[in-house]
Amino acid sequence: MPKLVRLELRKFDIRPYTRAAVIGTILIFILVSGLSINVQMRQSVPLLGYDSVFSVIETLVRAMYVVLAAVIISRLVIDEFRNKTITVMFTYPINRQMVMVAKLSVVIVFTLIGNIASCLLVAAAFATLNHVEGVIPGLLTWSVAERFFIVVLTNALATSFLSLIPLYFGMRKHSVATTITSSVLVAALVCQNIGGVTLYSIIAVPISLAILGAVIGYLSIRNIEHVDVLKS
Repeated sequence: MPKLVRLELRKFDIRPYTRAAVIGTILIFILVSGLSINVQMRQSVPLLGYDSVFSVIETLVRAMYVVLAAVIISRLVIDEFRNKTITVMFTYPINRQMVMVAKLSVVIVFTLIGNIASCLLVAAAFATLNHVEGVIPGLLTWSVAERFFIVVLTNALATSFLSLIPLYFGMRKHSVATTITSSVLVAALVCQNIGGVTLYSIIAVPISLAILGAVIGYLSIRNIEHVDVLKS
């Protein structure tokens, strides 16, 4: 399996998506900073302390990676089926399911690591800004930082599997547009933040969505050995 993943990474240039994640992370920091500094924006989106700021950061990063994962799925899986280039991989003396698992593993690992890194970087940058400018009240305590770190880890793990949900819609007609559109709808559903409360605040929700994503990933590749790619 590690060899298959390395083969996918050699064939698939992940750098553009890494750059997109970096740019998105910077934009999220700018947005959250603007929400904190601008008086009018603070009235519309009240940020009363680190807990509420970190909740907004985690929600925005989650939404970004749900959509970005769908873009990677479109390029790594959907495009290959639509253009029939997947047939080259399927000529290898390797189980087709293992080939697909390797592709989905790239998406899951990229989403997991990127989500964690972006959340922590934006949170650290904001904490530094607040230390200098004092844009929100209160101090960043170890208990707040520890709680945020645990939330980031658990939610990033759930999001990495949740991000497979658009695969189901995209594989039906091998449509890139459908894959990305469905990811936007999923992000809109799970990333609403009202007063620091999101669907992810209910622990059963991210767990259920992660299981749903894993099941969808499995169902998408379950019968791949019997699929005639040239006729699909």
